[in-house]
This record gives sequence, C-alpha cells and structure tokens, in this order.
Amino acid sequence: MKTIIAAYSGVLRGTGSSILSALQDLFWLSKSKVEKQLQIISVLQWVLTFLVMGVACTLILMYILCTDCWAIAALYLAWLVFDWNTPKKGGRRSQWVRNWAIWRYFRDYFPIRLVKTHNLLTTRNYIFGYHPHGIMGLGAFCNFSTEATGVGQKFPGIRPYLATLAGNFRMPILRDYLMSGGICPVNRDSIDYILSKNGSGNAIIIVVGGAAESLNCTPGKNSVTLKNRKGFVKLALRHGADLVPVYSFGENEVYKQVIFEEGSWGRWVQKKFQKHIGFAPCIFHGRGLFSSNTWGLLPYSKPITTVVGEPITIPKICNPTQKEVDFYHSMYVDSLIKLFDKYKSKFGLPETEVLEVN
Repeated sequence: MKTIIAAYSGVLRGTGSSILSALQDLFWLSKSKVEKQLQIISVLQWVLTFLVMGVACTLILMYILCTDCWAIAALYLAWLVFDWNTPKKGGRRSQWVRNWAIWRYFRDYFPIRLVKTHNLLTTRNYIFGYHPHGIMGLGAFCNFSTEATGVGQKFPGIRPYLATLAGNFRMPILRDYLMSGGICPVNRDSIDYILSKNGSGNAIIIVVGGAAESLNCTPGKNSVTLKNRKGFVKLALRHGADLVPVYSFGENEVYKQVIFEEGSWGRWVQKKFQKHIGFAPCIFHGRGLFSSNTWGLLPYSKPITTVVGEPITIPKICNPTQKEVDFYHSMYVDSLIKLFDKYKSKFGLPETEVLEVN
C-alpha cells in the first residue's frame, strides 16, 4: 500500500522518478520496462481522450441526472452555463496540468522534439501555421499544449494557444481538460479575443489543413492542404500578428490510413461529415496495446520533430484586400517550403523529397 501511495503522490507532484521507483518496488520490473509501460499508458489516455472522452462524459452526466446523485450533475450543468463563454476568452490554462509527468512519458514514447530556429519577440502576437495535420495532431498537442518539450523555456514570454474544433468545448469535462492545457476553439471570436484583448506575446497555433488534410495523411507522404486556405492570413493582417510556419517531420508516420480516392463513395462520406460536422472520419490503425506487431489504436513509435520557422512580419490592416491577402499568403507558402527543404535531410528525408502543396 505504501508503494502505491508513493506512486500516486509522484503523479500529483509531477515527478517521474517517484513513479518509477514505486512501480519497480511493486512489480520487480527493470527501469526500462517500467518506463515503456508508462509511456504506453500516457499515450493511450490521450488517444482515448481524443476519440471518446467527450461522448463518454456526456453520457455519464446524463446517467447521473437519473440517479440519487442528480444534484452533482445539476451543479456542474449550472457551472457549465455560467462558464460557457470562457473558451472564447482565452480559456483557463493550468501550468500544473501542462507540467504533469505523464506528458514527459508521452513525449518519450515517440519521441517528440521541438526545434527553435528564431527568437520570438514578446511585444508581438503570432499565428503559427502547423503542418501537417496527421491523424490526431500529436506533435501539435505535445509541443504546444504541454511543457514536455520545453516550449516555455525555448520561447520565454510567449503563451501558446493550440486551436481546435469549437465543438469540443460543448462537451462536459472534456472542455475543462482541454482548456487546462491552453487549448482554445478555432473560431473567429476566440482568435480575435486572444489577439486583441489579451496583450502581446500570444501565439495561436492553427492546424491549417484541418480535416481535409487528415484524409491524405499516410506514412511516406509529405503534403499539405494550403493553396486555398487563406483565412488565417486575413486574421493575421487584421490584427498585425506575425505568421510563423511550422512543420512536423514524422507526423504522418505514426498511423496508417485507408486513403479513399476522389470520387469514391468513401471520400464522399468523409466530405459530407467534414462539411456538416467539422471533422472527417478516417479508417486508420496503429499498433496494438501489447504488441507492435498487431493492429490497434496506439500510434507507432516514430520520431516527430517539430520545427518552428522564421516569423514573417505582418502589418496591421483592418480591412485587407484580396490582393493583400494573396500576397502574404504567397510569402507564407514560400517560407514553409524553404523551411521544409532546409531541414528535410536532417530528419530522415532524402534531398529529392518535395513538399506537395495542395
């Protein structure tokens, strides 16, 4: 019992060493095996959070309302109504949650690494364009919604906000969990608030390709959906926020996906979901829970290296013309391609590899 208590206290304090020592005493396992199991558990909890936590918490809350404990659910619902607009106003981040030890195990499972190429001024605001989406955007989450890769140390004075589907913030419990990591809705109200009413030193990370890009994510393919994605550039111009290209090498390698060709019934269904719900269902698989040779929901242990490029200085233009938007969008695309070409050989790609921009 003392061993279990010691492990639990390590989680609360955010220290990995106490967890390891406690579990080693309990199961007589080697340090490396214990670390590997903790890495698997940390990744599994996030995968389940991504896939089912919102629906599961909604169903549990509805069930509690029908039991003798209905008052607990009613109190939470009252709080939910009162707190409904908080995600649109920068959320409610928790440095304690962002520094949990579990995120370091999450990082080491792949492993995930954040590469800084230029300093960012705390007197400016930024919009990071993150590419590619991958299946779950694992690199974006680990690098910018936790402190596991040291984003706060590498970019001191910069507050990162990872933007995701607004629908996630309508789900009980899940919304609070996401906000604790500094995650916000990817809608105009939320972005306008952060860039105009939250001071300077803010960095909003937008996975520009979104659901459409996720449909083409497969190992060995480096392509981004960007040609007609110009809304983030217009937002940057309206607020005078500098654009920063970000490319994650290895993001597409951690899951295998069934790719439906354009015009097929499968792609038709995916596009209908994307249009009406905001996300596109993918048929994908990773490794199994107990063996890397079986299929399952765990991603494959492949390195993900996220490179943050040079910021592009953007002027503040309250009502930018289409010509101005196109001009800065073209600058951004060129900058992203240059970033990819500069670092591709350093992270396992051949010099002949070309970034496909769709």
